Amino acid sequence: MSELEKQLKSCKQSSRAMLRITLDEKKRALLTWKEILDSNRQSLLNANQKDLNEQKNKISSALYQRLELTESKIDSLVQGIQDLADMPDIVGHVNFTTDLDEKLQLKQVTVPIGVIGVIFESRPDVIPQILSLILKSSNVGILKGGKEAYHSNAAFMKLVDELNSKCPYLPDNWATLVESRDEINSVLKYDQYIDLMIPRGSNELVSHVMNNTKIPVLGHADGICHIYLDSTADIEKSIPVIVDSKIQYPSACNALETLLIHQDLSEKVILRVLHSLIDAGVKIFGCDRTRKIDASFDPVENWSREYGDLQLSVKIVENMGDAVLHINEFGSGHTDVILTESTPLAEEFFQVVDSSSVMQNSSTRFADGFRYGFGAEVGISTAKTHARGPVGIEGLVIYKYQLIGNGQTVKDYTGPEAKPFLHNRH
Repeated sequence: MSELEKQLKSCKQSSRAMLRITLDEKKRALLTWKEILDSNRQSLLNANQKDLNEQKNKISSALYQRLELTESKIDSLVQGIQDLADMPDIVGHVNFTTDLDEKLQLKQVTVPIGVIGVIFESRPDVIPQILSLILKSSNVGILKGGKEAYHSNAAFMKLVDELNSKCPYLPDNWATLVESRDEINSVLKYDQYIDLMIPRGSNELVSHVMNNTKIPVLGHADGICHIYLDSTADIEKSIPVIVDSKIQYPSACNALETLLIHQDLSEKVILRVLHSLIDAGVKIFGCDRTRKIDASFDPVENWSREYGDLQLSVKIVENMGDAVLHINEFGSGHTDVILTESTPLAEEFFQVVDSSSVMQNSSTRFADGFRYGFGAEVGISTAKTHARGPVGIEGLVIYKYQLIGNGQTVKDYTGPEAKPFLHNRH
């Protein structure tokens, strides 16, 4: 048995011990974790600066932006952990009870998933985010970070050691950083020990994980987000939304990648919108109709491209129906927005756009677990099973059935004189 397999097997064993951790113990551990992070800001920033210095001009601008740890990111982490600590315990919650018969009762109860593997590149703040949710949901976390964040990851894990010493009731290996030089594929093959895999990073990373493991994967391969600017939109309100969606954090998966504009808007208004983006440093790629308005724009080569940078595709469409057809064909099911003052139009957009987050008159950047009030998120899922959209603590639990009887046997409920089931749900 390899050292990696021994490590993963130990994590599996620790997942059973996590089932015994009480709500009070979890809250104390979370508040301790918050205090440790808050009081070690400078050491975290110093470690991150080492990574930034080593990776400068070696990785893409999108990855470099994700790599940077800032005071504001730490502020969000600390607040998110406080929010999680204040939440009621989701583990052990009875979702429903059904009386199959007298003294034969079925319950559906939430339980942890077990061992959750997280593979990420850059984004060292993934570690405290994920581990906070892992702890609150009574799971065990196995983390594998990218070498570009080596110093930052090590600094965070050193603080995990401090947390464990202050909260000795936490089991060994409830939070593990895999430091083996084995390739990602070596982790992905251990489906007997890992119950869920969450990739965080580029679409290349997410696609690689999805295509190379038997472990269930929670994630999204692409973040191709759209805004549709309708002729009924308030332009004064809409321009800041469009600009924020693109430039607030252009490497994020919920950043705007394609702007769709109703053809009834005047050229003057369209140019005003586009030049507000250009003034913010955005390079515009346009469709044929857009380039007739301004020939300086380069043509769009691929409507399914996720730029992850200060670049944007623009298309003039006939109406909302045309916009929806484009979104459903080229989108990734992540986040899509309509800018309109018409409530019926927005409600129709909500109904026909099949994405995990659909919005009206708001930035795509709101599609985030912290901003949704989940405390934090383990990632964004565009799947249609178990969890979808920004995934908070609800995405880290599953359920099991508990049946409480009084000596009943199945033979009493079969055959010509079978007893009927009550099936009373409450």
